[in-house]
Amino acid sequence: MTRVPLDAVPDITNNQVLVITTAPNLGTEDIEQFVTYQVELAMANLPGVIEIRSISRFGLSVVTIVFEDNMGTYLPRQLVTEALSEAQEKIPEGFGKPFMAPISTGLGEIYQYTLEVEPGYSDLYDDIELRTIQDWIVKRQMAMLPGVVEVNTFGGRAKQFEVAVNPDILRSMGLTITDIFEALEANNQNTGGAYIEKNHQANFIRGEGLARTMDDIKNTVVANIQGQPVFIRDVSEVKYGSFVRYGAFTKNGKGEAVGGIVMMLKGENSNDVIKRVKERIELIQLSLPDGIRIEPFLDRSKLIKSTTSTVAENLSMGALIVIFVLVLILGNLRGGLIVASVIPLALLFSFVMMHLFGVWANLMSLGAIDFGILVDGAVIIVESMIFHLHKKSFIGKKLLHNERDKIAFNSTSKMMNTAFFGQLIILIVFIPVMALQGIEGKMFQPMAMTFGFAVLGVIILCLTYIPMMASLFIQPPKSNKKTVGDKIVNLTEQIYLWIIAWALRNGRLVVTITVALLISGSILFSRMGAEFIPQLDEGDFAFQAFLKPGTSLSEVRKTSTRLEQIVLANFPDEVASIQSRIGVAELPMDPMPMDIADIFVILKPKDKWTKASSKKELIDKIKEEISVLPGINYEFTQPIEMRFNELLTGIREDVAVKLYGDDLSILADKAEEIARLIAGIDGIEGVKAEATQGLPQITILYDRNKMGRYGLNIEEMNSIVQTALS
Repeated sequence: MTRVPLDAVPDITNNQVLVITTAPNLGTEDIEQFVTYQVELAMANLPGVIEIRSISRFGLSVVTIVFEDNMGTYLPRQLVTEALSEAQEKIPEGFGKPFMAPISTGLGEIYQYTLEVEPGYSDLYDDIELRTIQDWIVKRQMAMLPGVVEVNTFGGRAKQFEVAVNPDILRSMGLTITDIFEALEANNQNTGGAYIEKNHQANFIRGEGLARTMDDIKNTVVANIQGQPVFIRDVSEVKYGSFVRYGAFTKNGKGEAVGGIVMMLKGENSNDVIKRVKERIELIQLSLPDGIRIEPFLDRSKLIKSTTSTVAENLSMGALIVIFVLVLILGNLRGGLIVASVIPLALLFSFVMMHLFGVWANLMSLGAIDFGILVDGAVIIVESMIFHLHKKSFIGKKLLHNERDKIAFNSTSKMMNTAFFGQLIILIVFIPVMALQGIEGKMFQPMAMTFGFAVLGVIILCLTYIPMMASLFIQPPKSNKKTVGDKIVNLTEQIYLWIIAWALRNGRLVVTITVALLISGSILFSRMGAEFIPQLDEGDFAFQAFLKPGTSLSEVRKTSTRLEQIVLANFPDEVASIQSRIGVAELPMDPMPMDIADIFVILKPKDKWTKASSKKELIDKIKEEISVLPGINYEFTQPIEMRFNELLTGIREDVAVKLYGDDLSILADKAEEIARLIAGIDGIEGVKAEATQGLPQITILYDRNKMGRYGLNIEEMNSIVQTALS
């Protein structure tokens, strides 16, 4: 039982491979035309492909290839790898190199954490230092941990050496930015020179020319003018800087923060992987500098514990109720306990089969087990034996073991046909469930298999265990005195006989009432709402903040920080922490633009709440408080639900309308028109048309005639633009 994979919900992610290409200096049109389209074209004819969808943003292309589920995990990746070589040949040089995302799923983000600075150390560590600690200490030590496929970093500025060129000095010396770039490129490399034999030894030759310090960069020669060397330090300022980034992370209204997402390998046991991650985190904590600690804010094990404890509590209560009713109605303590013992034994058999067939234990697979159905066959057999032992010839006698064996055999032989037929019908009912495909199959097949395994275990127990235990422990009653169970059964029988007699005397009235109930029930059923499955309460919640397209990263950081401050100031007893993930992380598996933020709200226990009595009421009040920030739209959801929606359909909302056409302007106008029409429908909480235009952009158009006059070419101009502005 301990080896069965455990999680909160079934993993319904389809069999997909993500191909990511990063080219930070390319516009959206160039990314779509020269990168995304080429990747899509190379993947279109792969066997087993169901769907290809893509997102092209400034500097980023993400193509999702969905394969048939029966192809497994690694064959699709092998096919994609082979096709990527073809795509790479068609992508122009310098436009990025496509690569596959880690092997993970919608349930892969099992542990998210931040690096927190202790009080008194805030002056020692800024976001650059925290990012360096994350990349070179935490992430490195988390590698090679079984079950962990990637640690994705978000937030902070990645440190780099920055050469800030002075254009006036360059011009005065007759140099260009291209000269600086070429000088740095030519003076930053190592080499090897085989070996020479000396003093009977082989001395291997190694030339070391990598720039390792800031002084190495400053002392790099750019040119030699009239016998005088011109160094980098003469024409520029060398300092520490940071990469151009397209994402950020803020927490608790205190501004920039740094953290990471531990991603689980597809198919691993999340409960076990999280345990290993926590053990490794404790070891990593010992190697961190003073004043730094790792603090989780999303821990899947909490949801798993909450979900499994709910299932365990319900199963335990159900088992106790069934045992109580069995003992009471059967009127025989031993018989009731024998029947009740079928429950844990059937569950153990089911867990063994789940382990053999790779079925996960979660809310769906375990929550559907019905103990009343499981003990049905055992009740029939035990009740039959008790009935035989209540005959006058057996009352007050102590039967020999072989006599009880004979009674148990006869009771089982007579009643097993009835019991087996009933259990067989139950198994047949689940056959259509086993035929489900896609998301429905992944959601409900584990439930059907788990319950089927339990019923199969009950059938085996009814054929072997129940007759044997009944023969060993059930004895004839000492007297003919009626038990409480007998009295309840007799009373129930009398009521039933009265009802059936009345129904037979008033047949027309019964038929009329039945037809009326059928018609009214049909009318009510047709007007009832329907949904795929009830929404799982993940405990915490998340929401997205949509700012105006083209909003700068610094402005979004300020807005998210202000939003966090409002939530914490108004709901200190309800909200434990709030953090905002803006844009993309280091590994852009979630290709959000910089003007969108994923905001995660971690809640305190409900018994500490003072301003809301339910999660829905709290969300409504938070909406009201943050509505004071102008120009922002919000969509509320839950962390796992949000990730599932995006991976399955490419969108995070519940329902989407997709438009197809050649003119983006017309599509954008029609999308806004559809959004206005849909907004008035009852039951819709929010509608948003996805932004496909409005992103501010500065375009540099080259005048080829003037370039020819000055002896310039496009490559030189592109190099100048890229070097000077990126």
